[in-house]
Amino acid sequence: MFEEEQRPRRPELFAPAALEGWSEEALRAYIVALQAEIARAEAALAARQAQRAAAEALFRKPSA
Repeated sequence: MFEEEQRPRRPELFAPAALEGWSEEALRAYIVALQAEIARAEAALAARQAQRAAAEALFRKPSA
């Protein structure tokens, strides 16, 4: 098993940026970057769910 210091840590939650003083162009670019990160996180979540579903299907007891 993992020792306590070797265990993967949960990532820290998102810390919003201070948006005061940002130009409209910079804000739009920031939104695009955040949307890309959300899409990446959603893809990772979908991949994990698919992997779990495949494992459950493999180890599921056959029905009568």
